Amino acid sequence: MDNLWQNILSFFKLQFGTIDPALLLHQLAYDEKSPLIFSSGLFLFLFAIFIVIYTLLQHKSLPRTLFVVAFSYFFYYKSSGMYFFLIAIVTCSDYIIGEFLTVARSRTARKLLVALSLAIDLGLLAYFKYTNFFGQMWSGITGAPWHNLDIFLPVGISFFTFQSLSYIIDIYRRKIKPVDNLLDYAFYVSFFPQLVAGPIVRASDFLPQIYKPVVVTRQMLGQGFWFIITGLFKKAVISDFISINFVDRVFDNPIQFSGIENLLGAYGYGLQIYCDFSGYSDMAIGLALLMGFRFNINFNNPYKAVSVTDFWRRWHISLSTWLRDYLYISLGGNRKGKFRQYLNLFITMLLGGLWHGAALNFVLWGAMHGLALIIHKLWMTLSQGWQLVTAKWWNVLMTIVTFHFVIFAWMLFRNPDITWSALTGSAGWGNLGIMLSQITHSFKPELLPDVVASYWQVMMLIAIGYILHFIPDSFSQQCKQAFVRMPVAVYILALIVMIVIIIQVKTSEIHPFIYFQF
Repeated sequence: MDNLWQNILSFFKLQFGTIDPALLLHQLAYDEKSPLIFSSGLFLFLFAIFIVIYTLLQHKSLPRTLFVVAFSYFFYYKSSGMYFFLIAIVTCSDYIIGEFLTVARSRTARKLLVALSLAIDLGLLAYFKYTNFFGQMWSGITGAPWHNLDIFLPVGISFFTFQSLSYIIDIYRRKIKPVDNLLDYAFYVSFFPQLVAGPIVRASDFLPQIYKPVVVTRQMLGQGFWFIITGLFKKAVISDFISINFVDRVFDNPIQFSGIENLLGAYGYGLQIYCDFSGYSDMAIGLALLMGFRFNINFNNPYKAVSVTDFWRRWHISLSTWLRDYLYISLGGNRKGKFRQYLNLFITMLLGGLWHGAALNFVLWGAMHGLALIIHKLWMTLSQGWQLVTAKWWNVLMTIVTFHFVIFAWMLFRNPDITWSALTGSAGWGNLGIMLSQITHSFKPELLPDVVASYWQVMMLIAIGYILHFIPDSFSQQCKQAFVRMPVAVYILALIVMIVIIIQVKTSEIHPFIYFQF
């Protein structure tokens, strides 16, 4: 037992050394090389203090709200430094615009107010995220020189701007009423569990909860611990370990690896990005549950999808539904004929790709998914009434096809060195071109036993990750419910065990979540 507590203490010391007041104050300052993330010892330490104070303020609405907002702003400060003022700008501007929307009577005035919100929120997003991207594009078209500006990309800016926009658009559509005061809106926009990497929480889902008494039921407590523990396992055990010890090596230097290793690296990245992002979402959901708030599920076993359409119903659900409700439908959806429907789908996915990052690979990734969605829509139109599409073996086949399409698209997503010249010839595909060349011309399957032996820990975790992903949903739910029915002491013990496991596989480096950059 003594060794167990020593291991736990070493986990925290790994994050901020010997615990003393001076060093702790230093750790509370912003460090761009060490952002505050859910899987770090510092966050677990701070959240333990936070939840105690939060519980004491549980029945005091105003102090509790102030405390959560203050902690959320501190959390963002630890992620992006002084750029927390951007959240304040978005919060204040959209709160004021929302108030004016309620009294504006003319349709023109209401549209102008929405346009103002779009200009502020998307203007901030465009400046910080896309200035250099569009500058490079303009330079490529005109030949005019462009020197990249030194612009810091604030963590999670794509998330909180989209979240705030949904509030304004829903008021405009008369789906919700404005919040009672600015503090309540600040609570919604800055709520730290989902602040920097989602899920994108709708005002219509979240705001009603802040006006109800805070209640954490026995079931919510158990579910909260379940989500936190599974999220930690996905992120800190599977994703980080296979990334550091295999996936990053392959993607960074594909020429040094055989085709079979490049293919395994692609499968590994598919699992890495899923475990990284769904792990964050799970932890966000779990933390919110411990505070008495419910978020919608953001991932639903996406690699079980039988089509690309089904994949986007399962992957990053809060973003895909946001794009559907606020972009695709605004463009006309499927109300203006098949051609417009397909065009709207393509535009939506193209912009969805651009949302992920200001680079050509993200745009091409979005375009790939847009074309795949169109092809699937066409196929479903042509295959109406065919018995084939309902056969079990067909669903298995389509799951395999969809999975490999998604993995191939992830290879494009993961390689940022693609240049504009790639669109006009065979050159410019960077490491992606090398990976595909290795897979098609230097596959060397006979090396598989040696690769598995050399990277047996990585391969074991990849196998475990995919097995857990593909187990029946009913079994997963049974495991979850069995855990929830356990005594609270079991929750705490399970969390301690997970921390010990993380200690065994963790390196000294901080590995931010992949979606922090988006």
